[in-house]
Amino acid sequence: MATEDDVKLEMLIDDDDDGWNATGSQPQYNSTGSLVFTDPYSSDDGRGNVSTDPSGAGTGQGQGRNLFFEDGVSRIDFVLAWEVPTKDSEDVQKAAKAREMFEANLLEEGLTLEYDKRDDEVHYVKIHAPWEVLTRYGEILKMKMPMKQTLVAEKIQKKYSKWEESVDLNPVKAVSQTLWNSIVNVKNIIKTPFNLDPDVMPKIKKQPTLTFSRDREYLFDIPAKKELFFTNPERSRIVDFILRRKAFGEDKQEAYTFGIKKMLNDGYYAAAFPLHEGHWKRGSKMNARKLLYDNWAYWRKFHKVQPLEYIRNYYGSKIGLYFAWLGFYTQMLVVPSIIGFIIFIYGVVVMKGSYPSKEICDESLNITMCPLCDYQCPYWKLNASCDDSQYSRMFDNNGTVFFAIFMSLWGTLFLEFWKRKQSVIQFNWDLVDFVKEEEPPRPEYLAKLANYPRMKVNPITGMKEPHLPFWRRRFPIYLLSYGFMLFTMCLAVGGVVGVIAYRVSVLASLQLLDRDQPKDNSTLEETKHVITNNAGIITTVTAACINLLLIMILNVIYSRVAVWLTDFECLRTQSDYDDSINIKLFSLQFVNYYSSIIYIAFFKGRLVGRPGAYNMAFGARQEECSAGGCLIELCIQLAIIMAGKQIIQNNVLEIALPKGIKFLKRMYRKKILKETAEQKAKLAAWEKDYELNEHTSLYHEYLEMVLQFGFLTIFVAAFPLGPLCCLLNNMIEIRFDALKFSTDLRRPLGERAADIGIWYQILYAISRLAIISNAFIIALTSDFIPRLVYVYYTNDKGTLEGYTNWTLSVFDTNDFEQDKRYPDLTVDTCRYRDFRNPPWDADKYEYSESHWHVLAARFAFVVVFENFVVVITSLIAWLIPDVPAKVKKQIRREAYIANEIVIKTEYEKARGQNLSDILLGNFMSRQKRKDQTNGSDVRKRGGDDGATKTTIEDEVSVSNI
Repeated sequence: MATEDDVKLEMLIDDDDDGWNATGSQPQYNSTGSLVFTDPYSSDDGRGNVSTDPSGAGTGQGQGRNLFFEDGVSRIDFVLAWEVPTKDSEDVQKAAKAREMFEANLLEEGLTLEYDKRDDEVHYVKIHAPWEVLTRYGEILKMKMPMKQTLVAEKIQKKYSKWEESVDLNPVKAVSQTLWNSIVNVKNIIKTPFNLDPDVMPKIKKQPTLTFSRDREYLFDIPAKKELFFTNPERSRIVDFILRRKAFGEDKQEAYTFGIKKMLNDGYYAAAFPLHEGHWKRGSKMNARKLLYDNWAYWRKFHKVQPLEYIRNYYGSKIGLYFAWLGFYTQMLVVPSIIGFIIFIYGVVVMKGSYPSKEICDESLNITMCPLCDYQCPYWKLNASCDDSQYSRMFDNNGTVFFAIFMSLWGTLFLEFWKRKQSVIQFNWDLVDFVKEEEPPRPEYLAKLANYPRMKVNPITGMKEPHLPFWRRRFPIYLLSYGFMLFTMCLAVGGVVGVIAYRVSVLASLQLLDRDQPKDNSTLEETKHVITNNAGIITTVTAACINLLLIMILNVIYSRVAVWLTDFECLRTQSDYDDSINIKLFSLQFVNYYSSIIYIAFFKGRLVGRPGAYNMAFGARQEECSAGGCLIELCIQLAIIMAGKQIIQNNVLEIALPKGIKFLKRMYRKKILKETAEQKAKLAAWEKDYELNEHTSLYHEYLEMVLQFGFLTIFVAAFPLGPLCCLLNNMIEIRFDALKFSTDLRRPLGERAADIGIWYQILYAISRLAIISNAFIIALTSDFIPRLVYVYYTNDKGTLEGYTNWTLSVFDTNDFEQDKRYPDLTVDTCRYRDFRNPPWDADKYEYSESHWHVLAARFAFVVVFENFVVVITSLIAWLIPDVPAKVKKQIRREAYIANEIVIKTEYEKARGQNLSDILLGNFMSRQKRKDQTNGSDVRKRGGDDGATKTTIEDEVSVSNI
């Protein structure tokens, strides 16, 4: 399955700390765990001769990209691009002056710039961060960097060697270790086909890290080539940190002339991005991007686990967390998929053998049903809905209740285990002590308030910023924003009403197809008869397809409305903006996708009335459920919308459309601009990356999966195959997203994030709502409760024999109003689905005693179901700690090791020992030799097993510090 890497992460320590001149196309790794290849960054011939050809062509064949300045030494960490104007104007001069001042400030900060102005349309400035800048800002940003593996560290770690195997918890402590090891071995055998080739993508072990300090550089594992100490995402993050904080105006304390984001928004630059580390296509030199494409994005690897550590190293922890969450979610779908499929097979087996289905299909009962519409619709036989009732029993059976309870518990288990998984990821990725950086104001915020008179000094940054009072400015804006959002939600409700009108009219029309027609054996008459008998199914399917089309249209509208409303709110920081737009997008899409399903699940057929006294809406009778109930219609609606969303939106719009646009652009350059393969090959790396699409945010990816989670949990009682469909979709979705990031998008900034943000709260709210929803679906939409009442209260035999007759009430056709009665006087009585008194009763057509028994049972079930599931899920959440105990110990142990290394090293320095001796371990070697000669500092002691152990007196421990 396409899931994430194991929690256990292993670090390869390459013998060649340099890693620069490695040969062959196989990926190599340096001492920090970073990937290094023969030619990932430049055209190096292996002898130190670096080609400065921007295309990377050099003199050899198959050379990699050139990611260096023309000197062949300075690595390109960031690229700024701006389009060359065709005409001179005041705005053009203003932009040029702003760029000049901005770049001068970058030079003043210590960055190195190099220009590429060969293209007449787009110019580029390449940015390199020297070692001094990297170390200075690495300390400012409190980056955690790997510590040097000295003998001191190895000696301390010996005490804890038993903890090095894994950070997984053994959940069955009472089981013998032998049995547990057997279970683990079976698990490993099962997972073998899904694991990546360890020779190509070996696992990376976590190395002890310490917050970087320039005063203690000797503590860190800095390779001979210092360029390799900071990884490319870390380098680009440092440069981006500088770019976001440099002014491009004369007043450096003015927020309006501050930062690269504002310059991009004002059009002074067209793009700002780090470079991809090579090409992904076949035949390209091996590089980190190609390695990810070959082993992650390639469709033949759809069943393999995700190389999360490599994703994080290349794209940063924020994108890595998204794929970790998506992979974990997909993995958790395996068990529900299996159980749901078993429930479906069980429904297929019992659908024809149940008493209700047999009685409905029994022609000998000759049950005449009341017309489905006034005047024009004829009376009909109950056995005409035989197929419909059997299909309904496929999903409306006793297994559905079990599955609904299971999925309610599964939703809680998923979230609780994700928190544990997230804590492990946070530990492995050094995010435990993650503190979000203070964000500058959004450029759009500053531009909108450029002339706002009220200014306020930011207490964090000390800069003057425009300030909007809450009650006088922000509250009215929020009121208008969310009020308009509610209005747009009504569009989705209006669409549902329109679909209802379609269903009513089409159903009546289809049922009149063969009315008063001469009966013959022609194909046309046979077709009409089939359509009439299946009018309910046909109407449901076509209405669901129309509703899906409306959803797709409203989806585009709602996406633009959410952006427009969030822009209207004028939020200060990007985090506030992202959280606000996420809530709006989810709320609007929730109504858009779920409104029609909620109508069928909870409202359709509830307030219909009875024959002779139907409740009217818009001048027509309300919709009724079919003889088999509304659950089959809910299943069809859910399947079409869920599958249609995943196929049309997720695959066609996200994959096929961008590929089509890319193909048209390629054809335009080839046919119209007459671009040759040689010209394209000579393009520099930054020119090729500039032509790729920009990655903006992950909220569309998260929204897509969160909506799927809603379909999966809120309405799972109606569609047991939902988890299986989602599992198959997600296995493809992971590869499509991977393909998009690897081939179609510029390299995103390696942003850091400790969790999935506000999406966890939304997922939690959905899981709580799912408990209520499934309880009401089983109680109101399915026939589970009436069947229970009949078996355990009404029928003395304790079976469902006679259940169909019990659920049908009798109506005297003479009680129809004359203008609404069908002109067939041969029928004296007809039946309809309800629990009402017969016409010969004193209180005719009033609710019968059975109605109140069933109603009480329905609400009792809802109360019992909700309280049972809430108590169990709360108990599960309480019993499962958010952070595994072993991870807590690992965190404390790593902090202890780091402190011990620092204390011991500083202690040896204070004693006058040479720094190189301490770091190289020579001091320890000399100490051992000294101990062997005089024996003064060596003593013998007995171990627990009676063996004699030799211990050095000055061993680092808490007791002797």
